Amino acid sequence: MNNKEFTSELAKRLGCTIKETSDQMTSFLSELTQNLQEGNSLTIQGFGTFEVRKKSERISINPTTRQRMLVPPKLVLTYRPSVLLKDKIK
Repeated sequence: MNNKEFTSELAKRLGCTIKETSDQMTSFLSELTQNLQEGNSLTIQGFGTFEVRKKSERISINPTTRQRMLVPPKLVLTYRPSVLLKDKIK
């Protein structure tokens, strides 16, 4: 299912126009992105938790040349599904 199909289906279920639904989704994703950029985690009940975590620096080895490289620390986005969602998928 692509974004257009998802928006269309959601609009039908909510009884809104596709434009209104698209605007609401854009607003939601914008707010989600802004909170994650600020370093906050976001929990959606029944769906899961989005969180920004810091990966520490590590040493990586190039398999071809066997050269060791230092990979700097970085921030990564993680998602942990809720127990409810895991049960529904099983």
